[in-house]
Amino acid sequence: MDHIVDTRRGRNDQTLMPGGQAFITETRSAAREAGITLFDVTDPDQGIVHVISPELGIVLPGCTLIAPDSHTCTQGAFGALAWGIGSSEAEHALATGALRLSRPKTLRVTFTGVLPAGVTAKDLILKLIARHGAGGGKGHVVEFAGETVTALDMEARMTLCNMATEFSAMTGIVAPDEKTFAWLEGRRYAPTGELRVQALKHWQSLRTDDGAQFDAEILIDANSIEPMVSWGTSPEHSIGISGTVPSGAPERALTYIGLESGQRLAGTPIDAAFIGSCTNSRLSDLRRAAALLKGRRVAPGVKALCVPGSMHVKRAAEAEGLDVIFEQAGFEWRESGCSMCFYAGGESFPPGSRVISSTNRNFEGRQGPNIRTHIASPEVVAASAIAGCIADPRELRP
Repeated sequence: MDHIVDTRRGRNDQTLMPGGQAFITETRSAAREAGITLFDVTDPDQGIVHVISPELGIVLPGCTLIAPDSHTCTQGAFGALAWGIGSSEAEHALATGALRLSRPKTLRVTFTGVLPAGVTAKDLILKLIARHGAGGGKGHVVEFAGETVTALDMEARMTLCNMATEFSAMTGIVAPDEKTFAWLEGRRYAPTGELRVQALKHWQSLRTDDGAQFDAEILIDANSIEPMVSWGTSPEHSIGISGTVPSGAPERALTYIGLESGQRLAGTPIDAAFIGSCTNSRLSDLRRAAALLKGRRVAPGVKALCVPGSMHVKRAAEAEGLDVIFEQAGFEWRESGCSMCFYAGGESFPPGSRVISSTNRNFEGRQGPNIRTHIASPEVVAASAIAGCIADPRELRP
């Protein structure tokens, strides 16, 4: 339901998605009949599944968690084995409580160094995919490790693991630590009292043994990474924001995106800006974007939207006045949901629009017919919305 629900104010079961209303009402009816808890359209905990599961403490370290969405790997940030499945596999799992799969290979990606100012977890994962290709993690469970990852907060780790699927990995995981345990404490479905004591003892054991051998290893120096932006039609088509479209780029990608080899990416005019999705719609994402937007205005002619990842995130942002900052800057402030992360016959931008987006995919038509999508961090989206073109957020910082 998170994929098809309307995110405009005053929403109900009606949606622009063909067949969406029937899907919502039938899901509701089936969940009630089966006695399954449903976070419904008007539920105060409604939101994108990969956002609300962590914030409610449904995912826990050591869990095996599946959902019929490829970005389920987001929840590997908690040391869970979480991956996306198809609808037939979901049916099998619901019916039997089990799922059969082949054991994947292992790949450790170690990030060293300290993230430069203005660089985020989104830039880490885009750098990895750009360097090693969209198929670089195929057939592997990827463990993200190293001092850079350890320094990330939980919401940043979720962003990192979220796009393991764009790396073709089965899933991505981060070993749980004290940040993980503290983040989960007090969450509705997390263990409490003596159960928490027992859980902590187990959770603390969930780490890679010293000297463990992986099927493959990748090492990346985070010190030299800058804000990343995609230039083509795959997440691997990404470069640092100061760079130029590479020579020898696929002709089809260049034709679709409307750029040329050697063209500088920064300064490319945009028509729209979107902040949202299971990748970058949590409170910390909105705070960072709002810090750049405060006291500034979206460029004339740019359509800008912000869609919080859950109703909890929305309420928390409004309690801090972030909604006011977004609206005063010229962003539309929405209800929670997947919204314009993808298009399946529902809401979209005008055909041919060039969009800077905090989402995870820039495939042809991903956000609508002939929409040209550039994926980046919320900071790059905010800075670009203000400039009216792809812009470096570091130039707006004091």
